[in-house]
Amino acid sequence: MSDTDPLTPRRRIALVDVNNCYVSCERLFDPTLEGRPVVVLSNNDGCVVARSAEAKALGIQMGDPWFKLAAQAPAWGLEYRSSNYELYGDLSRRVMELLARYSAWQETYSIDEAFLGLRGTTAELTARARDIRAAVLKHVGLPVSVGIASSKTLAKLANHGAKRTPALGGVANLDAYTPDQVTRILESLPTDEVWGVAGRTKKRLTELGIHTIADLRGADPGLIRKKFSVVMQRTVYELRGIDCLPLEPPSPTREQIMFSRSFATPVSTRAEMERVLSVYAQRAAGRLRKQHSVAREMTCFASTSPYDPTHPHESAAGGASFPIPTDDPVEMVKAATAALMPRIREGARYVRAGVMLAGIRPAGADTPLDVFVPLHDQRGLGRLVDDVGRKFGSASIGLGLAGVKGAPIWSMKRERLSKRATTHWDELALVHAR
Repeated sequence: MSDTDPLTPRRRIALVDVNNCYVSCERLFDPTLEGRPVVVLSNNDGCVVARSAEAKALGIQMGDPWFKLAAQAPAWGLEYRSSNYELYGDLSRRVMELLARYSAWQETYSIDEAFLGLRGTTAELTARARDIRAAVLKHVGLPVSVGIASSKTLAKLANHGAKRTPALGGVANLDAYTPDQVTRILESLPTDEVWGVAGRTKKRLTELGIHTIADLRGADPGLIRKKFSVVMQRTVYELRGIDCLPLEPPSPTREQIMFSRSFATPVSTRAEMERVLSVYAQRAAGRLRKQHSVAREMTCFASTSPYDPTHPHESAAGGASFPIPTDDPVEMVKAATAALMPRIREGARYVRAGVMLAGIRPAGADTPLDVFVPLHDQRGLGRLVDDVGRKFGSASIGLGLAGVKGAPIWSMKRERLSKRATTHWDELALVHAR
């Protein structure tokens, strides 16, 4: 039996994607938002990072600044929410744990997307996809769409079709279509609908006479590699149904860890910037310990706004290396302060700063002699901070300048932050019975 026979069991890739993820998470605990235009904003309530279908219908684009929408929002009935990362992250974790029941081959691609390896006939895989949608909606409360195909790139396209065509019921399996039907679908889509093709690449493809996804699929792979890259060549093969991007198991550790934020109010004094570095270095160290890792290198940076006409744009950066890879918060704070503070100018209006850790490896991979281990590291100070923070909240304890409960004036602005209903006892949702 051929691979195109719908009765032939075969291995396929499914992309499961939460519909309008951030908005759907907000609606889960606030049903009054259903059917209304809703947007979720970026850090400091700056720009639109998520839109409901109703908001898209109003013409609101990703990245639109909120200050340009605020005046018209009441007339539109437009609701906005600040980014609630704790809520979104926890609901994402629940979705991914549930998806793991359906396949041993799973790759979490982003907070709202996962690839699954599935095996079965066309009818069996379509039915399983509908089971997945129903299970996620029932047990987590979030709507998802599922696209199924023989490669990741085609699964992405199928998922787009599942979202845009209500008659499909949230599931699109490309094996359910004839080759001619698939070709007609690809002929109707511009190249920038393909995963990884952006505006500039689309323009270069157009110059080669490649206007649609069908054109790209039929292009000479060697020419595409020569003109673009091996990645684009793989895309051509993927569009032909050749799986060139195998599912990747989750990495036990991240290669880099960054803690970076924009400030609600500019930081213009060296004292406040030192406090920023103390907080950020400790948060970065906490993320290291959470994944049981240590770091050998640190980079710190701060910058003023490039868009402020009243002040010249300035940036500062500095780095440090640890002779012994560490996750110790005291060492991190000392290194961050020494690396960046000599480059900070009093009076400059800094609007962003960050701490990045690299050279990450598993904790315990290199065990130094006790004489070289700092005393506070031997005493497990970092673990103590973690334990207290888990029990009483992250604002309950800190070292040195970070040991304050009240939020500094430069803390991230989140004026319309919803409750963290799944991770904080004092913010649990209330259910009223009638």
